Amino acid sequence: MQVTLQVRRFNPEAPRAQPYEQEFTLDVPGYFTVLDTLIKVREEMDPTLTLRCSCRASICGSCAMRVNGHAKLVCKTKLTSVMDAQGKVRVAPVGNMPVVKDLVVDMKPFWDKVRGVDPWLQPQGPEPKDEYLAPNEAMVHLTGVMMCIMCGACVSDCTVLEVDSNFLGPAALAKAYRFVGDPRDGAAKGRLGKLSEYGGIWDCTRCYECVQVCPKGVAPMERIMALRDKAIVAGFDKAIGARHTIAFGEIVGHSGRLDELRLVPKTFGMFNPLHLPNLLGMIPVGLRALRRRKLPPIRHKSIPGVENVRRIFKKVEAGQ
Repeated sequence: MQVTLQVRRFNPEAPRAQPYEQEFTLDVPGYFTVLDTLIKVREEMDPTLTLRCSCRASICGSCAMRVNGHAKLVCKTKLTSVMDAQGKVRVAPVGNMPVVKDLVVDMKPFWDKVRGVDPWLQPQGPEPKDEYLAPNEAMVHLTGVMMCIMCGACVSDCTVLEVDSNFLGPAALAKAYRFVGDPRDGAAKGRLGKLSEYGGIWDCTRCYECVQVCPKGVAPMERIMALRDKAIVAGFDKAIGARHTIAFGEIVGHSGRLDELRLVPKTFGMFNPLHLPNLLGMIPVGLRALRRRKLPPIRHKSIPGVENVRRIFKKVEAGQ
């Protein structure tokens, strides 16, 4: 089987160092993974090709790269699953982290964000004589998030980190969920308060990229959504994201459909001077919507059968 790897390369020692694309065409067996092929290129075609790998069994997470634009563990990615009709595969280093050389990135920003959520248990109260025990049923929901191998794939494809490096990122927030949800931890409220600040749980745009690329099914975005629920229940409901979530639910729960005109002031607060710039900033958006006849109706009407929607909301709120 013939394959062409289009590899994004970068040599920091080259004059005027800039990333560039280089193609390698070679014959490989049909069972080869992308990592097998990269190693073959390095051993037989270009010994300067730099990459990182270790276990080759989807355990260590060190071989995360972008394949055809999306992060993957290349040790478990079969060539036949990613080749296009011309037999070409594009390989690049993971995103949102500085490139050291070729396909190797500096993971320091990743680890800094993980450390930023205090990834250790903080038990309170008297120390037990033997060990901290937790009932099995209380830990079952954490088994998925504890599967994280810290490969950085979710961080690589996070659309928020592309534009705001202050965001903690999906891996760190999933790790935070692991400790907030642990019954042995006594610092949940403090953690949730810190996570509700700028750069935390409310900055996620729910693009679903981290869920799609995670090789272990950790589903970081779903953990972030769970943290949002816990934060609101714990009383951290003054952040714009929290206010938006609450307002959205109240409006839909009342009329069965969203009233965009009410959503904005309820989110920012009509009489909060801190959010006045945000409200004023929406005026140009409203004018453009009006000009294109996209402005929501001023008189908002409930949908037919709205009582059924209200009944559903009441049952959910009651935990039924």
